[in-house]
Amino acid sequence: MNAVHPLSNASEPGLMECLSVQHDRLNAALLATPEHEWRNQYHPDLSPMGWHYAHCHFIEAVWLHERILGEPPPARRDWHDLYFPEQSPKWRRGGRLPPRHSLLEWGWACQQHHLELLRAHPEVRRHPLLENDYLTGFLAQHHAMHLESLEQVRWFARLQHPEAGPVQTSETAHRPCNDWIECPGGEHIAGSDSITAFDNERGRHTVRLAPHAIRAHPVTNAEVAAFIEADGYHPGPHWDESGRAWLERTGVTAPLGWGRRSDGTRVQTLPGGTQRLEPRAPAVGLSWFEATAYARWVGARLPHEHEWEHAAQAGWLAGTGQVWEWCANPFQPYPGFRPYPYDEYSLPWFDGKHYVLRGGSAWSDPLLTRTTLRNFFTPDKRHVFAGIRLARDL
Repeated sequence: MNAVHPLSNASEPGLMECLSVQHDRLNAALLATPEHEWRNQYHPDLSPMGWHYAHCHFIEAVWLHERILGEPPPARRDWHDLYFPEQSPKWRRGGRLPPRHSLLEWGWACQQHHLELLRAHPEVRRHPLLENDYLTGFLAQHHAMHLESLEQVRWFARLQHPEAGPVQTSETAHRPCNDWIECPGGEHIAGSDSITAFDNERGRHTVRLAPHAIRAHPVTNAEVAAFIEADGYHPGPHWDESGRAWLERTGVTAPLGWGRRSDGTRVQTLPGGTQRLEPRAPAVGLSWFEATAYARWVGARLPHEHEWEHAAQAGWLAGTGQVWEWCANPFQPYPGFRPYPYDEYSLPWFDGKHYVLRGGSAWSDPLLTRTTLRNFFTPDKRHVFAGIRLARDL
């Protein structure tokens, strides 16, 4: 993964370089995708790899040309009904994509042109969205999200054809299981007023935390394996009603990507391939339903996102940035929430059906691993590189 400049308190040239790095990563991702994969839709929730590449450049053109300059993007045809998610169902995107070489040529041209507009065009530079280079940072983070989605697509491509040969092994530092940290409770200032914060992070406000404990490390593969061996994936009191319904509907018996060889060896398929399951590594590929069931099974719970943020900012948490960590609470607006830079970024998802994840994953760009960033998905999603961190009341 390429290192990038952090966005907060960065200078304008740093933000431009940051966006340029995301451009380079997009180019490299498409170039590295085999010809037979880049148009394919491997899962109903995910778009083809080529669509993500094109969508990122199209969104840049929409913001710079349509929203700021008031002119149509310089494209060969109207691509709104292909690259605006609201106008293009995922299942029909791949077959409508231009040839890969055309996409790359168009993408390279967009990158050069858009960076020049952001650097030097007087009307663009004067626009309120460019105050402190907000839009530059917003676009860089948008692209980083789609690059992580590309890795999710790659994961499902690998899952269609798991490797049957010798498995690789991986080394991971020891992660103790009895690593609870007690927090006496008290006030915590949640949220961020950084120029690069998304609208759902904005509005620093004080919350009161009850006394609680939180695990220093995420739950490991070995711990989830013990849950499986104890028939944890069979409906029981540790599954709530909606979780049991999901479990019976899906027939899931292990985290996404887990399998067994004929000799009994547990293996795990990830975006980079198949390897022997590393017992000490953080478990990944878990839905919120699985995470909450596991937590109840061990007599614990998931942390509230405020508890997670407080512990992360206090320096108590180890192993963050390896798996997104499900939180107990639904995704809801902070006090004084105001949609920005457009209504649809967060507002439609305050529906009580999406749950918060924190921390970032091994497939996340550093742009997305700050302690205040709020990821959000419905509780059934297993492809979002999510795992578990435990909490409990004191």
